[in-house]
Amino acid sequence: MKNKVVLGVAAHPDDLDFSASGTVAKWVKQGAICYYLILTNGCKGSEDPAMTEKKLIKIRHQEQLTAGKILGLKDVFFLKHNDTELVADLVLKKEVVYFLRKLKPEIVITTNPSFIYSSFGFINHTDHRAAGQATIDAIFPMARDRLTFSEHLRFGLLPHKVKTLYLTSFDKPTEVVDISESIDLKLKALKAHKSQVGNEAIIRVKEWAKQLGKQYGYRFAEGFVKLNLMP
Repeated sequence: MKNKVVLGVAAHPDDLDFSASGTVAKWVKQGAICYYLILTNGCKGSEDPAMTEKKLIKIRHQEQLTAGKILGLKDVFFLKHNDTELVADLVLKKEVVYFLRKLKPEIVITTNPSFIYSSFGFINHTDHRAAGQATIDAIFPMARDRLTFSEHLRFGLLPHKVKTLYLTSFDKPTEVVDISESIDLKLKALKAHKSQVGNEAIIRVKEWAKQLGKQYGYRFAEGFVKLNLMP
């Protein structure tokens, strides 16, 4: 992983820290250069009657920056779409393409747009699905094709081909990553999201990682659908 560039793309602050931060922290330790791109401002995630959207945006922005430092990220980038209103339209795809061409990641991690619900009674957030769909479309064919958003060429942003795509997967992973040595960083990063993540959630995430790891002979693990993309 040394010097490989990795970009995590997700809808909200904390999304990647729930699903992939153990893997990201592991790769950082192995020498990877890792970034997050957060697509919404996180303005809706509070039940506090005294909270305002403006205040929450600032809080969640800082929480993600703190978590990023814990994980060793090179940088965290934020777009300004409203929470719960993310749509995989041309505007969003163009924004993701910009960062793909700017950062030139070999590996991209994002949410799985085909995951709508689970048998456990969990409905996947609409923003998660939009983030995954927009990212997949931005990777192929948009970031690859020179004449798509050709105005990027004026800024020196050339077409880029991502080599590997990791879709976060809790239910049916095809790739399981041993995060036994980075589980503490994952949990510490999650704890940085104080406005969103309580002790019960931390315990639950740790147990999920433990149960998945047990199936593969690891103490703790994260799961993905891994796609090695055609050149």
